[in-house]
Amino acid sequence: MDFTFSEEQQAAAEAARGVFADVAPDAVPSPALTTGAVADEFDRALWARLADADLLSLLSAEEYGGAGLDAVALCLVLRESAKVLARVPLLESSAALAAVQAYGGPELRAELLERAGLGEVVLTVAANGRTGHDPAELAVTARREEGEGADWILDGVQTAVPWAYDADYVVVPAHTAADRTVLALVPRVHDGVALGEQFSTSGERLGELRLESARIAARDVIDVEGAWEWLRDLLTTGTCALALGLGERVLRMSSEYTSKREQFGFPVATFQAVAVQAADRYIDLRAMEVTLWQAAWRIAAGAGGTLSVAGDVAVAKIWASEGVRRVVQTAQHLHGGFGADVDYPLHRYHAWAKHLELSLGPAAAHEEALGDLLAAHSLG
Repeated sequence: MDFTFSEEQQAAAEAARGVFADVAPDAVPSPALTTGAVADEFDRALWARLADADLLSLLSAEEYGGAGLDAVALCLVLRESAKVLARVPLLESSAALAAVQAYGGPELRAELLERAGLGEVVLTVAANGRTGHDPAELAVTARREEGEGADWILDGVQTAVPWAYDADYVVVPAHTAADRTVLALVPRVHDGVALGEQFSTSGERLGELRLESARIAARDVIDVEGAWEWLRDLLTTGTCALALGLGERVLRMSSEYTSKREQFGFPVATFQAVAVQAADRYIDLRAMEVTLWQAAWRIAAGAGGTLSVAGDVAVAKIWASEGVRRVVQTAQHLHGGFGADVDYPLHRYHAWAKHLELSLGPAAAHEEALGDLLAAHSLG
């Protein structure tokens, strides 16, 4: 078996490293020093550079100006973006576009894919439900009016929508009276649509999306079985990639600091207690990595298995949510008081890690979900 990345996937990662090479993690005010958002919008200049490097159209087919790559390539790029805390909706927009391409109608694909790949249209996804704890697809109801090609009417609330104030469309999962889930592309400025400000631990502005009899055209609603589950798995796996990239950068920061910081005439990195803690975090990162690529490969290849892809995604979430927290906490400990200095970027990584941990949810819940999957499948 060949576990190496393809030339195209490696080229995407290399292009990402080039684009992110001059991105400063502290380019905006510290979240520790601001009461509201750290910036009014995402990094538009970086977004344009990503478009120029064809990284916004990574998953789009060639007929739409894309590279036709897969979830593994996207995760490689996201991994690089997290190392510099890139303030762009790369995950959300890429995942939404992939869902439109895989499940949307021809008119919707023609309208969005090429323009979004050029950076002209930005998409995000409402994936947190009403409270952040309940299933996102149950937070909004969707009913269709009578007649062929009739509009859909949406009502409900989705909380903590990332980049909601900057996106042109929000992809909203909603449930119907027939207990099915549809995906509606809701314009940010639209009758029956309102936003309420919320803020993440990283200091980014989120939006509470409120829908009150919002009328959405039939062509902008994806009514295909499995579309939401596929999009949700891709979003989750991409979040695991962000956690991995952030954790790798933080561990490197810890290594560099402890190699230079001396105590009793020796670098603290040579102390056994420090080395053991760093080694434990390295093991966390390798476990995060292998489970990430397993989940990404299952999504990209559509490969079958004894368990559904949800099982691999659950394992990746278990390691990512716990691992990223342990890595940044150990880094803070090894840096001492220096780690809390707002002129040093570690506290920003800690804030972003907490946001990712909360987005992924508690490991215990994923372990329970994995247990249910195992109980429902015979492994003999």
